Amino acid sequence: MSTSDTTPAATPSDAHPRFAEALRELGLDVEVRRFPDATRTAVEAAAAIGCALSQIVKSLIFEADGTPVLVLMDGSSRVDVERVRAELGAARVKRAGAGLVRETTGYAIGGVPPFGHRTRTRVLADRGLLDHPVVWAAAGTPHTVFPLDPKALIAHAGGTLVDVREQKA
Repeated sequence: MSTSDTTPAATPSDAHPRFAEALRELGLDVEVRRFPDATRTAVEAAAAIGCALSQIVKSLIFEADGTPVLVLMDGSSRVDVERVRAELGAARVKRAGAGLVRETTGYAIGGVPPFGHRTRTRVLADRGLLDHPVVWAAAGTPHTVFPLDPKALIAHAGGTLVDVREQKA
């Protein structure tokens, strides 16, 4: 039987090796799920998993006065850059380019997990993540995700709970 006919049970080894190592170091036993189609965007991930868009964790890198910062945001919301700037006391905040994302985290955009990065960065986690008992985040590749309790996810990421989502008008 070929693996193209079925989706085999995934293991932490299906995650990016750096992320799999982070799971081991943290003593986390999570189900890493691999999908044949990309889960690069929150919409793709929610469709593949069969969960609400707001249950997807987006791991987004911003530059605050030239320093990388990770913002964890639910998949149905957008980051309010002005609120991030105010939270950090920075003069300027902007989205990081693909090169800085890879240099900072060790992962490509679309596969950045909330922890297990190449470098230690400040982490802001939007309170909206706590609206669900389980959230799903990238496991280091654009085809892998894992579920975790949002409080545990934020704690393992070293995140500070903040309100940085755009307010709907």
